Amino acid sequence: MRWRRVSSIFCYWSEGQFVVENYRTRVSLSANPITAWVLHVFDDWCTLEEVHQRLPAYNRRSLRRSVQQLTRAGLLVQEGSWQSADDQRFNEAWSYWLPHAGILHFATKDAPYSASQKLIDEQLRSYVRQSPQPSFFKPAHAKAMCLPKSELKDAELARVLLRRRTYREFSRRKLDLGDLSTLLSYTWGVTGFLTSPLLGSLPLKTSASAGARHPCEVYVLARKVKGVAAGLYHYAPDEHALEPVSAGVPRGRASQYCAGQKWVDGAAALFLITGVFARSMWKYRFPRAYRTVLADAGHLCQTFLLVATHLGLAPFCTMALKDSLIERDLGIDGVNESVLYVAGVGLLRGRSSPLAPPSGF
Repeated sequence: MRWRRVSSIFCYWSEGQFVVENYRTRVSLSANPITAWVLHVFDDWCTLEEVHQRLPAYNRRSLRRSVQQLTRAGLLVQEGSWQSADDQRFNEAWSYWLPHAGILHFATKDAPYSASQKLIDEQLRSYVRQSPQPSFFKPAHAKAMCLPKSELKDAELARVLLRRRTYREFSRRKLDLGDLSTLLSYTWGVTGFLTSPLLGSLPLKTSASAGARHPCEVYVLARKVKGVAAGLYHYAPDEHALEPVSAGVPRGRASQYCAGQKWVDGAAALFLITGVFARSMWKYRFPRAYRTVLADAGHLCQTFLLVATHLGLAPFCTMALKDSLIERDLGIDGVNESVLYVAGVGLLRGRSSPLAPPSGF
């Protein structure tokens, strides 16, 4: 049998201990000199006998124990195993952005969240006791120049910008299919094409995208939408069409996607924004480009919030996500395509006018 070191390892010191971690699985162990040496030897496929030849100072039994421990921790993979195939797929998909972007993306997936407002408030109180909040503004320089009063020629645009808020309470009424269509069209829909001499026809959308790569996809969790059966759908922007992914919505699935935030279950629809990394990675073959994918998701989400506000709806967004659950339900692998952000919308409660100061923040 042969083993090899996985691609997703990073090392650091914590509380005086040297730690080796698989950032995809977030399994770590405190390393000693023999651990580091064994991992070094397994840069390529290697048998125990070959390891012993390269590390003759250690007996076979101790080396065998180390290999078994490292395999259980997911730091070594055995040739022919599913873990080996999975690591190979990961390495091929992310090779241009490793290790820096890979550590940030995968080590922060499925983070623990508390949905208890009481616990959140207690935590915030402890923060306030520890230190004051940082100022929201940098102090103006003494020579700062005062600017004239700002005005937008388009009064409706000004109203939309000033009315944008995050809502967490919704009406029980259903979202109109026309409003869903408008949200998708003006946020993720294709508005035209740009011809590149080298790359051919590149799609244009209402939000900026680095290099016109448009790495983000969107899936709709329809809960209360007129004319749309409850379920998961993929939005095809080139066709302006919804493609069924799975029928039915398990009770409480929306809040489960959003790390247990119960208020999310009142929304009419969730918009699950994912990133198809190869689109950006193909052109930008350096780890910093991972930032552009996150920026793309942010651009799209803000456009969504403004379109929803213009329609008089109650939008929100959150990054408190259960990544793996969402990806499993969507049928994506979390490596080539992964969830990045979630937005949602409902109808305003009661008779609140969209022109009135909204609740929320």
